[in-house]
Amino acid sequence: MRTVSSIQELRASLKEVRPQTIGFVPTMGYLHEGHLSLVDKAKETADVVVMSIFVNPLQFGPHEDLENYPRDLERDSHLAESRGVDILFFPPVEEMYPSGSKTTVSVQDITESMCGASRPGHFDGVTTVVAKLFNIVQPDYAFFGMKDAQQIAVVMQMVRDLNMPVEVVPCPIIREADGLALSSRNVYLSPEEREQALVLSRALQQVQSMVGLGERNVKTLRTAIEKVIQESPLASIDYIELRTYPGLMPIEELRGDCIVALAVRFGHTRLIDNIILAASQEEAACSVR
Repeated sequence: MRTVSSIQELRASLKEVRPQTIGFVPTMGYLHEGHLSLVDKAKETADVVVMSIFVNPLQFGPHEDLENYPRDLERDSHLAESRGVDILFFPPVEEMYPSGSKTTVSVQDITESMCGASRPGHFDGVTTVVAKLFNIVQPDYAFFGMKDAQQIAVVMQMVRDLNMPVEVVPCPIIREADGLALSSRNVYLSPEEREQALVLSRALQQVQSMVGLGERNVKTLRTAIEKVIQESPLASIDYIELRTYPGLMPIEELRGDCIVALAVRFGHTRLIDNIILAASQEEAACSVR
């Protein structure tokens, strides 16, 4: 594996391997099996796998965990290399945002609900850094985990609107054996918070079961989810949303492909989870079982 920290080095490395196809896995590091499953998919799909590790300051709000976000480049490098990453791009902030930068990328409408409502400006930071990374790497494929389902919808919208020559590949959520979705932020949880965080997957299992039995009313489903989450005394609900996917339009009844998305705080840690319900429940794209 080759590790580079400058855009110039990365472009020189990529020039050597083209015209082979490039698969790109953008991350903020502190890698877990969810990230590594994206590498597996990239290796199945493309000839060369590039991973970026960049904790993007633009997508953190003023009171969020930028300074404390977990970082361990040595650990991440070992994991990336052992899984088969060919090129690891680890740029400093000043490389990605040189002095005098004045341009941002903004996607409207679908960024205004869910995490966009809870974290103003977050998705402008996401789309700006992803657009820059796509321009730098010029991948044929880019791989994203469905745990950040709204992010995928936003990135796909940006790619369509700006005619970017990259195929965005959504990949399934990876979970612990007990159902908790893998996240770099899980390390913040105390043992008690970690145990109570299982209400997220239980709530999604509940709604999946109800939909399987024919329930389609959004208000009824939201009430059921809220009841399950409130079983955890440490849980503080940020949002419970049921919307179309990937359009993220509000609905009163489930029709077509829909997302059930949750954001819940346990102490200082904010966790998100979701399930995609396909037009036919038997063809559900994701499962929490």
